[in-house]
Amino acid sequence: MRREQWEVFKKAARLEKLDRIPMALIIDSPWIPGYLGLNHMDFYLDREVWFQSHLKIHREFPEILFVPGWWMEYGMAAEPSALGAKIKFWQGNTPSECHTLHRIEDLAGLSDYEVEHDAFMALTLHRIRMERQRILDTGEILPFVTARGPLCTAGFVRGTTNLMIDLVEEPEWAHKLIDLCTRLVIDWLKAQHKAMGDTVEGIFVLDDIVGFVSEEHYREFCHPYLKRICDAFPKGWVKLYHNDAGVQACLDHLPDCGFNVLNWGKQTDMAEVKARVGDRMCLMGNVNPLEVGVRGTPGEVRAATLDVLEKGGDRGIILSLGGGTSPGMPRENIVAMLKALEEFNGSR
Repeated sequence: MRREQWEVFKKAARLEKLDRIPMALIIDSPWIPGYLGLNHMDFYLDREVWFQSHLKIHREFPEILFVPGWWMEYGMAAEPSALGAKIKFWQGNTPSECHTLHRIEDLAGLSDYEVEHDAFMALTLHRIRMERQRILDTGEILPFVTARGPLCTAGFVRGTTNLMIDLVEEPEWAHKLIDLCTRLVIDWLKAQHKAMGDTVEGIFVLDDIVGFVSEEHYREFCHPYLKRICDAFPKGWVKLYHNDAGVQACLDHLPDCGFNVLNWGKQTDMAEVKARVGDRMCLMGNVNPLEVGVRGTPGEVRAATLDVLEKGGDRGIILSLGGGTSPGMPRENIVAMLKALEEFNGSR
């Protein structure tokens, strides 16, 4: 993301009225290798392939604000790997996480984590340090540090089904695990900030597992921990939350965590989200990423984009997909979103 793009993103996050609504896309390894015809292992392990992949896409779509921008990641492996989850790598797909905490009581025996030295966190930080200046030399900055959230990380380590059962049958142990994951997430974000430098002014937290629980369980097992993460970083930073699994139970509470930008899924219409939190959060969404973004025609993408924009109002909106850019989304559909946005901005 260029500095001037980041200034636009910050203004949108502060709910300022902009002359033109911007477009942002979350892009990472589920989408990039397939789009460019690359092997996933090469994308992760060959630094030149990784760098040139991001550079090519940024130059192909200079109008788009890519989030978080130059994302150094191994799928979703970094956070759970530091707590002992087994990671499987594939030639043509993102890594898989296999939980290893088979009994919740075994949490007491886990060794202390060290984000600078453990598993894929250590490798990611080293790669950030290697590539940082090269990225800055392109004229772009690194505005976001990024992490999977505490429920997501706990689900990878414990197994999602087991974690859901623990919330009911072993709530004390569940709190201990989520507390551990929260501390890990905060330390991980701070370590990235140290590696990236002073262009960082935002956190990006992704936690779809929050969308699996009731409002009651959200208040007990999610909200306090998400708030701790937000509170650990400067008040003036942009705090972006992603959850495309469902936001009905948590939607009204997210602004009180400290998040000021929301990227959510296709399940909840823009009009409803705008009505419930549109005066307290910037909404980054929410064109259906799969049925429309991947499988739709450019005409269907145009119609869905205009529908989102018309419901979003004139401030506090960043056009995006309802989640990350899904594997297989073709160029023509990204272009269709951009053209629809240009059409909408031109009619304001």
